[in-house]
Amino acid sequence: MRRLQVLLLTLAVLSLSGCGYNTFQTTDEQIKASWAEVLNQYQRRADLIPNIVNTVKGEANFEQETLTKVVEARARATSIQATPELVNNPEAFQKFQAAQNSLSGALSRLLVVSENYPQLKANQGFQELRAQLEGTENRITVARNRYIKAVQEYNVAVRSFPTNLTAMVFGYSVKPSFTVADEKELATPPKVDFGGPAKKPEAAR
Repeated sequence: MRRLQVLLLTLAVLSLSGCGYNTFQTTDEQIKASWAEVLNQYQRRADLIPNIVNTVKGEANFEQETLTKVVEARARATSIQATPELVNNPEAFQKFQAAQNSLSGALSRLLVVSENYPQLKANQGFQELRAQLEGTENRITVARNRYIKAVQEYNVAVRSFPTNLTAMVFGYSVKPSFTVADEKELATPPKVDFGGPAKKPEAAR
C-alpha cells in the first residue's frame, strides 16, 4: 500500500513538473525579487528629492512652478502604498506607475531649468545630488527591465498550453508589466551636465 502511495506521489510530482508547476514557482519568486528592487530604487529616488528641493530653494528667483510640481508629484507617488501585492492588481499597478512617471517628468523639467542658474551649476552639493539622481534613474531602468523579463516568462507560461491548465488549477493569472510608453519615459534619464556655457535666468516679469 505504501509503495503505491509513493508511486502515485512520484507520478503527481512528475506531472506537475511537466505542466509548468515548477516554472510558476521559479518565475513567481523572480517577479517578487525584481519588483522589490524596483520599489527599492523608487524609494531611493523619493528620499533624494527633499534634499534637491531644499538646495534649489536657496537659489533666488528659481521657477516656483517647476519646484512645486516636483513636490506635488513626489507627494502623489509616495501616497500610494508600494507593496508586493501591486503586481497582482493591474489597476493599482498602473496607477502607481502613472504617479512615478509623473515624478520622472517633473524631475527632468527641474534639471533642465536648473541649467539656467550658474550658481546652482557651481554648487558642489547640488552637483552631487544630481549625480546621485542620475545613478538612481539608471538603477530604476535596470530593475524595471529585470521585472519585465521575469513577468514575460511567467505570463507566457500562464497563456501557453499545457501550462495554462496548471495555471487555472492553481489560480495563477497574468501579471501586469510596464508599457512601451513607460519605457520611453525612462529611455533618456535626466542628464548630468555641469559643463558648457551657462544661461542667464530670465528676468522676473
